[in-house]
Amino acid sequence: MTPGNDAGGRGRTALVTGGTGGMGRVIAAKLAADGFDVAVAYTGEMDLADAAVSEIKERGRQGAAFAADIADEHEVADLFHAVDGQFGGLDVVVHTAGINRAAALTDLDLADFDAIHRVNVRGTFVVDQQAARRVRGGGSIVNVSSQAVRLAPAALSAYTASKAAIDALTRILAKELRGRDITVNAVAPGPTTTAAFLASTPAEEQEQLAAVPPLGRLGRPEDIADVVSFLVGPTGRWVNGQVVYANGGFI
Repeated sequence: MTPGNDAGGRGRTALVTGGTGGMGRVIAAKLAADGFDVAVAYTGEMDLADAAVSEIKERGRQGAAFAADIADEHEVADLFHAVDGQFGGLDVVVHTAGINRAAALTDLDLADFDAIHRVNVRGTFVVDQQAARRVRGGGSIVNVSSQAVRLAPAALSAYTASKAAIDALTRILAKELRGRDITVNAVAPGPTTTAAFLASTPAEEQEQLAAVPPLGRLGRPEDIADVVSFLVGPTGRWVNGQVVYANGGFI
């Protein structure tokens, strides 16, 4: 049996939120290479969504993109309904969508605080709620957290708090899905060379961060995609209710 098919030959489907971002897009392509048909949810530019779908199809799988505000429960319900209708079911949900605003706690605008928690906390709750209702037995839900929860870096209070909430939601949902044969985990990356990270991080700081892990480099989106692939694949079924730190030993 391959990851993309169950014992009865049924095709398997994954949904990746934030699937046009640097990390989500690579995860979507990796899941397609593993044999999944892949739907990507996105906000923003349609050309990026089209490119993500093209990468999926290049790997011989079906792909589709759906625009949705992942913190809006009605749009997310419509998203899951559309994926279910087009692909005939859903086996894996990987929730990568999230935002960040860096500022000291004393200086952070509360409008930024509200935006972070709307997307990162409410968005995760809404997506996980629909995933829990629709993912088939034998499937998986994976949220993207951050090593910031353990490291507690200055100037990232709201972001770190939002990711800590994701960790808690992940562990609780894993318990609530008892008896459903669905695993629920989170991946907590360290600094990873997405386009957004490279654009927002000065070269000197990138060098400093790369020197911290024993492996002596920054993470790559492919590193995170490989961990997700393991968690949703047949060899990862005994990992459940966990936050997996994928950071090269950063901390």
